[in-house]
Amino acid sequence: MIIYGKNVVKEAIYAKRPVYKLYLDEKFSDSAFLAFLKDRNIHFEKKDKASLNELTNNQNHQGVVADVKAYQFKELEEILDKETRQRFLILDELHDPQNLGAILRTVEATSYDGVIISKKHQVPLNATVAKVSSGAIEHTNIILVNNIHQTLLKLQKEGVLVVGTDGSATIEYTDIPQEGSLAIVMGNEGSGIRQLVKQNCNMLVKIPMQGKVNSLNVSVAAALMMYATYIKK
Repeated sequence: MIIYGKNVVKEAIYAKRPVYKLYLDEKFSDSAFLAFLKDRNIHFEKKDKASLNELTNNQNHQGVVADVKAYQFKELEEILDKETRQRFLILDELHDPQNLGAILRTVEATSYDGVIISKKHQVPLNATVAKVSSGAIEHTNIILVNNIHQTLLKLQKEGVLVVGTDGSATIEYTDIPQEGSLAIVMGNEGSGIRQLVKQNCNMLVKIPMQGKVNSLNVSVAAALMMYATYIKK
């Protein structure tokens, strides 16, 4: 898997992700980054900018590109703990890698216990997601499930309150009960949460909107929901 950008590659190295190849622009001169690589005995090859552009489809790679082991998903059973108060974010058919990357950055910032995504109809973990997350992907539990609806039922059985977002709800997002474990559901960028998923949430909440635009970007809405419900440590 190709990743790029100084922060992304640095966090991958911090996380001990296997790096198969590391390429630096032949004009790369960031002494601090070079010292970081030297201290960890990380070898690299120099390449011209055109070659790095080709590897990254002309993305902003900052002269740093790496071929690393693909990101590994977690199982829900690994993370779920009935004895502790937990926070999960469930993404129902998110399609934009920019949104997913931004969401993962907030997940890491709020110390949410995990992000739950489906195997189908979901943006994959790719280089864009890693770059936008600014390395947060390395420190986030990403849980892959076969079916979001069945996962909601499983979480509820384990005592997790499942909260969906809906602009027509009567309860505001700041009034979500905080005492127990929570799973916040965020929907697709265009159509929101699917109807079956929405029907099986324990409660629905809204983010109040007073302007002429009737919705927020999903990464912004997710950030508001997470900061309203995160557990201070």
